[in-house]
Amino acid sequence: MAFDFLDDNESLMRMVGNTPSGDVEVFTTVAQTGKSFYCLHFPVESVVASIAASDCTGETALQTTLPAGTTLFVGTVTAITLTSGICIGYKK
Repeated sequence: MAFDFLDDNESLMRMVGNTPSGDVEVFTTVAQTGKSFYCLHFPVESVVASIAASDCTGETALQTTLPAGTTLFVGTVTAITLTSGICIGYKK
């Protein structure tokens, strides 16, 4: 029995029920508004200046420094701004 090799991003998206054809955005400190991110990944240490999400409460507690490698699933993120760092946003 042979298995196809999957990279980490493709494996993650399959685990959460999304396919690799979904929209992915990589961004730094430009404000992201009007979005629909179900997952955020921070490959480097990043500082979140502001974040808004539906389907959850207390997301403002994430306005802090996040260590490299952090992945968040917090409802649907509709807006996020970084002071520094990089984020990969996965859309539904």
